Amino acid sequence: HTRVLFNDMATTELKNKLDKPTAIDCFAGCGGMSQGLKQAGFNVVGAIEIDTDAASVYMLNHPKVHVWSQDIRTVTAEAIMMELGMTVGELDLLGGCPPCQGFSTLRTYNGKRRVRDRQNDLIFEFQRLVLGLMPKRVMMENVPGLLNNQRLKRFLAALKQAGYEVKVEVLNVGEYGVPQRRRRLVLLASRVSSVAFAKPSKKSRTVRDAIGRMPTAGTSGDPLHDLPEKRSCCVAARIRLVPIDGGSRASLPKHLTLDCHKTSDGFKDVYGRMAWDELAPTITTGCFNPSKGRFLHPEADRAITMREAALLQSFPRSYKFPATLGKVKVATMIGNALPPRFIRRHAHQLLAEETTNRMSRRNH
Repeated sequence: HTRVLFNDMATTELKNKLDKPTAIDCFAGCGGMSQGLKQAGFNVVGAIEIDTDAASVYMLNHPKVHVWSQDIRTVTAEAIMMELGMTVGELDLLGGCPPCQGFSTLRTYNGKRRVRDRQNDLIFEFQRLVLGLMPKRVMMENVPGLLNNQRLKRFLAALKQAGYEVKVEVLNVGEYGVPQRRRRLVLLASRVSSVAFAKPSKKSRTVRDAIGRMPTAGTSGDPLHDLPEKRSCCVAARIRLVPIDGGSRASLPKHLTLDCHKTSDGFKDVYGRMAWDELAPTITTGCFNPSKGRFLHPEADRAITMREAALLQSFPRSYKFPATLGKVKVATMIGNALPPRFIRRHAHQLLAEETTNRMSRRNH
């Protein structure tokens, strides 16, 4: 039995919104792509997400979207069109980020070990829905390691054969208004216009821009910002001795330096502080743990809070992540999310390309 989670939205209301370009978000997670698509002017009408906690957070923030909380392998294009009252070719954009752990640099030990992961083939489930729905546009985001993989080449060939113009690039989200360094593979495709990526921003947003005005954690009244930290006395002492505003563990005295750090020269960001006027490091699922990277606050003797992590991912401050889910689950959702501001820029460019092409045809 498949399970479809519906928010109470009448078909007539859905049809009334069709003056906006429509979108469906596959592998939706907590809703980063949908948030960016909405900000770009799309009406997100459907989403697919197998994780029930992520689906619940998604629906909390996008209550008028039909959410299929099930394995994408059990969702057919026919069922989607029947549920949403659409026909083949009517959808304006299908987006998604197929699970990509098998292509991650960390997962493959910096590329030295080949990883076989059944989830890596989920890109072909995305392809199946593209060919079944034939949306006007396609947006896919993934890790850079997918770029030279045969799976991507097969996916590109299928899109081109179906009549799509396709472009793929590895871009840094920090160049598009997201206050962190994060390299991602982005695929844009269209069968109604040419395709172009958004132009980089002239000025980067920094850690200070994103979280510099946050109230004191623990007493802010925002449960996500107030989740407590539990550290051993030794770890707390280590954190206090890391210099503010970009300091690293290199400044720690020998008696507080971990044995593994004495023998390894790698992972230098571990127990490091973020710098106010620079980009944050990549916000990962371990962003609450200073032993996982440069996740210490620039000044306060703590790791960044989950609200700060969400802001560094460019989620709006009003975005809801129930603190009752616990720090680990919330950090996993935030770390796995697509930065909404990054998605917004490229989705907006996709729409702009169609407008440009239409005007060009009129002039000729």
